[in-house]
Amino acid sequence: MPSNSLSITDNRTAKNYDLPIENGTIRAMDLRKIKTDAEDFGLMTYDPAFMNTASCRSSITYIDGDRGILRYRGYPIEVLAEHCTFLEVAYLLLFGELPTPDELKNWINEITHHTMLHETSKHFMEGFRHDAHPMAMFVSSVAALSTVYPEAREVHDPANRLLQIKRLIGKVPSIAAMSYRHSLGFPYVYPDNDLSYPENFMNMLWRMVEPKYAANPVIARALDILFILHADHEQNCSTNAMRAVGSAQANPYLATASAAAALSGPLHGGANEEVLAMLDEIGTKANIPAYIKKVKEGHVKLMGFGHRVYKNYDPRAKIIKWVSEKVFAITGGNPKLDIALELERIALADEYFVSRKLYPNVDFYSGIIYQAMGFRPEMFTVLFAIPRTAGWLTQWQEMITDPEQKIARPRQIYTGHAVREFVPAEKRASVLTTTR
Repeated sequence: MPSNSLSITDNRTAKNYDLPIENGTIRAMDLRKIKTDAEDFGLMTYDPAFMNTASCRSSITYIDGDRGILRYRGYPIEVLAEHCTFLEVAYLLLFGELPTPDELKNWINEITHHTMLHETSKHFMEGFRHDAHPMAMFVSSVAALSTVYPEAREVHDPANRLLQIKRLIGKVPSIAAMSYRHSLGFPYVYPDNDLSYPENFMNMLWRMVEPKYAANPVIARALDILFILHADHEQNCSTNAMRAVGSAQANPYLATASAAAALSGPLHGGANEEVLAMLDEIGTKANIPAYIKKVKEGHVKLMGFGHRVYKNYDPRAKIIKWVSEKVFAITGGNPKLDIALELERIALADEYFVSRKLYPNVDFYSGIIYQAMGFRPEMFTVLFAIPRTAGWLTQWQEMITDPEQKIARPRQIYTGHAVREFVPAEKRASVLTTTR
């Protein structure tokens, strides 16, 4: 019997099965061999929310949640955040290696070339109400780009795929800035190709009447680092949506819009808004002990602590905490930061939280920084979607070129009625009466 296998005895039939183990997993389809008879469908696994199911092989992002490790293509996130720009990291994600100086220069030029939006996109944006949520505008506008570039449906053409990837990475900041300015009633600002990726985004957000926008270098670098930290995060909800929709061979604009729609949820990209709401509720440092008491009693949740994957300090949270010091040195102090720091200090020393492995995650500080930069909370998920677009597209391309991948189609466990006799309308009992 090979050592890298799993032996299973089916007590229903007394039959034994040896299933190969590879990379710490067994193939779910191997369980289909386990049947009671020839008519039996075979065993399936039941795994709500994919808590313990690997749906793909990927060489993009590595996470060790127990040790608090995050790496892109083998590079620690801390190293990339310190030494790279976001577009360097986007190149790394897509092509597997960091670019040479010439490759980076060409890459930046190609992305910059695609920052402009078709004028019809502007008219599409103007159709939204003045109070439309920026994330809804972002999702809809990204999806609408598929009508501007109908050739994007040729997903098996490598050159065409790369062109659409460049377009999307270049255009999502422009769409985000338009959605922001639309909500304020300000005229849209066109891209400035002389500026870096984060500086150009800031220009499209905040330029008013000045002939040339001059971005604060500290704020621009902080924004670039935040983009790096949010670029990819393995098979999370939005990435799973990107792969699932992409597996149907939908074009990348529609697949990206579906991923952004998943990101918009408060349990995913909207979590940092919940952190700000919590800090507002606490109000002052003096109220922290009483709030901690309510958390322990189960009346409220400690937002920004704990993570589905990380059972240690989220490495991105450490970097954002450091970045926040640089930002607040420019923008001035913020009482929310003081509350957050004290809340973190107490939680990390309290056995209640330590035993439950509730450490700060990326959402704990990111919302505070975004607010300090001048963003309203409804823009936070849009800011998240800009860099994550590079990760989504990398995951999409990996899925498209993986010969094992097929259209996503999970199984179910049917719990409804067996075959039923049809009842004529005049003889049917009221559903409400039956329920009562």
